[in-house]
Amino acid sequence: MKIKDIRTSIHSVPVEMPLIGKIDMYGRGEAQTLIFCEVETDEGITGVSLVAHQMSKAVESALTSRIFPMVKDMDPRDLEAIQHKIWMRANLRATTGVTTCAISALDIALWDIAGKKEGRTVAELMGGHKKTLPAYVTFGLASYDQDQLVEAAKLQLANGFTGFKMVVAERPGGWREDAKRVRAVRDAIGDDCDLMIDANMHFSPTEARYLCRAVADCNLTWFEEPLWQNDARALADLRRLCGIPLVAGQNEGHRWRLRELVVNESVDMLQPSVLHCGGYTEARKVAFFCQTYNMRLAAGGGWPHFNMHLMAGVMNGWNVEWHLGSGGATLGLFPDAPRPKDGMITIADLPGLGLEPDRDRLKDTLVK
Repeated sequence: MKIKDIRTSIHSVPVEMPLIGKIDMYGRGEAQTLIFCEVETDEGITGVSLVAHQMSKAVESALTSRIFPMVKDMDPRDLEAIQHKIWMRANLRATTGVTTCAISALDIALWDIAGKKEGRTVAELMGGHKKTLPAYVTFGLASYDQDQLVEAAKLQLANGFTGFKMVVAERPGGWREDAKRVRAVRDAIGDDCDLMIDANMHFSPTEARYLCRAVADCNLTWFEEPLWQNDARALADLRRLCGIPLVAGQNEGHRWRLRELVVNESVDMLQPSVLHCGGYTEARKVAFFCQTYNMRLAAGGGWPHFNMHLMAGVMNGWNVEWHLGSGGATLGLFPDAPRPKDGMITIADLPGLGLEPDRDRLKDTLVK
């Protein structure tokens, strides 16, 4: 079997968000795009993937103009040979961003091909540890006022979720307003549900400590990406002081950056995302490394239909982030993809990723 073609297209997929209506997949109001990728083989098996990046045209160009000539006619199952060739020719200095996003798009599609060839799910190829995982909902947009935030939390509680994540560090009132919002959500969902907060790397160390102190009695499951640039040294300091488990890693582009968070004792759980770190091939190496540290993987970065295969495949994978934006965007292009039920999500009994694109929707959402 040989790689014969890589096709890409850029799409903008609006998502229906509770209490707001149609909005971009990140809930921020500005136009966001994603890249749809198909890798075709000489046996007629085609693998698909999605990745999201602010510089979508650059990612598309890297895939079709730079990477495809390198991997054409290679066996799509020779994942290490493919990764090595691309790293040596296109990413010798281990840069992240556009390059690793493009590598991720290719690698995800190659695992889809391998699964379809073998008649097994990607999760099974990754190790097949489990089929059903807990799913938490990322519902708490910064654009909600406090009353809307509470109403949105109650809506998802009624939908069967027992894990909730909300954004902090993006409101004009700063950490003080965040503390009030966290308390309001905790009161709304009760003490028996997991509650997580995500600063998207927007806090200084001092601001993060103030918020941790203010919500110390709210029994938070984790504080995600609290500090600027995922500063490993500063995260380690915060972790020793704050008393709330810290997680990070969803935006890191390769195993060396993710390793830095582990060896510096910066986090309690790591969050590799297959859409950013180099695909399943790289993420599995990170998962195995974390096992030697008795460290769990927690889902972050959204895109549940792709990251769920990582979390289900390895023994230290925990949960899936049901991000209303990115999960909804995926359903917009793959309408038959799995959905969570009663706070759990199950890998479909279909080969590969189990995702079949709706060609009409691809046409409707195409960015020309």
